[in-house]
Amino acid sequence: MNEFYSFTRVVTVDTSLPSQRVIRELEMLVDWQGRPDTIRSDNGPEFISAAISECCENNGISWHYIQPGKPTQNSLIERFNRTFRQDVLDSYMFDSLAELRKYAQAWAWMYNNERPHAALGYLTPVEFLLKYGKLPALNQRQFPTLQQDNNSNMNCNSLVLNVVR
Repeated sequence: MNEFYSFTRVVTVDTSLPSQRVIRELEMLVDWQGRPDTIRSDNGPEFISAAISECCENNGISWHYIQPGKPTQNSLIERFNRTFRQDVLDSYMFDSLAELRKYAQAWAWMYNNERPHAALGYLTPVEFLLKYGKLPALNQRQFPTLQQDNNSNMNCNSLVLNVVR
């Protein structure tokens, strides 16, 4: 998540996230948004590995760790995680990890495109980026899109996630 404008590119859902998976996700983010100068995280085992340190060093990224037991130092991501848990994990029952992944990506699209954020003056992250010149006019090929089928409710069966290439 980018702290400045609350934009999330991806919500990664799995039974575990080893450091190699974190590196793979980071590489995808760098390809999409460019290399960040700094990343801040907690001290989870997936973040403190030698592989993460090497990846960051090779790519000129500074990785900062919050103090153990001080989640307030990473309050934006903690708030994001709470929102995701409330909106998705605590609200629905999923039959498979694949179903949860599909719903999580659809939720991320809604979070960025349809959900106003108080911290952004009640704009969505995409509206904020467009308004303040931090994002060129939307190229729909770069953004996941959400379509709803003929069902009027927004349950997981009615969500279709398309990534236009």
